Amino acid sequence: MHSATSLVPIDPALLALIHGSFGGDGALMPFAKEIMLIECQIAGTSYRDLEAVEPTLLPGHLLVLKREPQNPHDPLAIMIFDQAGHHLGYLPRAKNEAPARLMDAGKLLFGRLESKEKHGTWLKAEMRVFMRDI
Repeated sequence: MHSATSLVPIDPALLALIHGSFGGDGALMPFAKEIMLIECQIAGTSYRDLEAVEPTLLPGHLLVLKREPQNPHDPLAIMIFDQAGHHLGYLPRAKNEAPARLMDAGKLLFGRLESKEKHGTWLKAEMRVFMRDI
């Protein structure tokens, strides 16, 4: 656990994810910090076909968050993808307003898988959402 004043090393996997998924040059400013915003379950996993994907999901893996403002059920929807681009589900509606507003303002948010448990056809996946800030 890092203290509020300690520097957080830049994770090379995060750097590659930023570069590959967001089309940027991957350049991060010095002294960048990861700020943990929320902990939640990935919503909607029972509606996704994750049988082949589930074995590849490991705690600590980075998750890509993508806004879906045209979602007919929730204009603040945020989709969750693994690093290979598989759609895993959504941030829960009860917790997506602040992250959606931050993403709409241009902030870089990403997730990290904390744990997973298979319950029949349902995948219970816990994650944390982080914001990269300078």
